[in-house]
Amino acid sequence: MASEPVSTPEEAFADVPDFDYEPRYVTIEGAPGQPEMAYVDTDPEGEAEETFLCLHGEPTWGFLYRKMIPTLAERGRVVVPDALGFGRSDKYTEREDYDYRLHYDATEEFIETLDLTDVTLVCQDWGGLIGLPVAMNNPERFARIVPMNTDCPTGTAEMADEWYDFRDFVERVEELPIGMLIQNATATELSDEELAAYEAPYPEEELKAGAREWPDMVPRADGGDGGDITSDAREKLGEWEKPAFVLFADSDPITRGARDPLRELIPTADEQPDTWIEGAMHFLQEDAGEEIADEIVAFVDRTSGA
Repeated sequence: MASEPVSTPEEAFADVPDFDYEPRYVTIEGAPGQPEMAYVDTDPEGEAEETFLCLHGEPTWGFLYRKMIPTLAERGRVVVPDALGFGRSDKYTEREDYDYRLHYDATEEFIETLDLTDVTLVCQDWGGLIGLPVAMNNPERFARIVPMNTDCPTGTAEMADEWYDFRDFVERVEELPIGMLIQNATATELSDEELAAYEAPYPEEELKAGAREWPDMVPRADGGDGGDITSDAREKLGEWEKPAFVLFADSDPITRGARDPLRELIPTADEQPDTWIEGAMHFLQEDAGEEIADEIVAFVDRTSGA
């Protein structure tokens, strides 16, 4: 029996800088306790021709995309959800309440509820581990994919030593230092206000259950969850015929090695520029958000005849 979902009080977000978007909510009816999944939407009427769906990873939330949203919003609708357990979305307080299927189904239901179509998927870290399989299994809703510092693993690969260092730290630390984890994987020096914004969703330690569970959930040779879904999706990625722009940072030791195999796997990826985001680390949205947004808009323009 899952724990009842808990909401972070809205006042916890009172001092979040540069993210003055009205939070919206979708009830995820298929999840235990019917939690609310929060998101921001720059065009809630859906009038724009293009839609950008931006999915975050561990242990961030939609705030991560604040430097990219303005540029993307000039080109289309931008929808940025918080995964269950993160940001303004509801959270379970026990790690065992989270599994791969919960996140996959919630993301799929979210997209169906908003009836998103002609989607350009922008996904990083766990945003790709969830988002790429959702896109492969719902191709009629997706026009393009932009994987960034992520992968769609077979569930049989060995992980980098740096990944084990990170996972082991999350497992053993008594209080999970969200801001520190993000700063350590970001080349840019974040302000105190920005670090506080990443901590804002978790005024109580028990609310970090989702952030604690995601690292060990990565499908891999010696564990994880969801490998059957990601492995199947990887096969479908090998047959993807719509545009794909693989856009990785050059200074992320955890995901850098996945970049070339992913680019070689997706048939259309080599039709786009062989681009690295220079001087950026794992959270490349922080290090080069404006540059990345420009790259993505140019990608859309190249592949839409605009």
